[in-house]
Amino acid sequence: MAVYIREVFARKKPKTVAEIHENVVEGGKRRLRPCLMTTATTLFALLPVLTVTGKGSELMIPMAIPIFGGMFFELITMGVVPMLFCALEEFRLRR
Repeated sequence: MAVYIREVFARKKPKTVAEIHENVVEGGKRRLRPCLMTTATTLFALLPVLTVTGKGSELMIPMAIPIFGGMFFELITMGVVPMLFCALEEFRLRR
């Protein structure tokens, strides 16, 4: 997500805090949908693996748990990265 936000900042040089917010939202919107789709499909695909109790489940469940956790963490990251990027750019502008 930061790559897309940086591209917007490279094209449009913000001079105010409002312009920084607009750039972050514009860059974030371009990446939000693909990121959500990838995360959602992975999480939904892992649900059967995590809930199965038959043969092989003792091997598959421990393999699926880190992937599930990583995708869940990605949902949190999608909100944190734009906020941190915005705060850093606001700090640079004020300095």
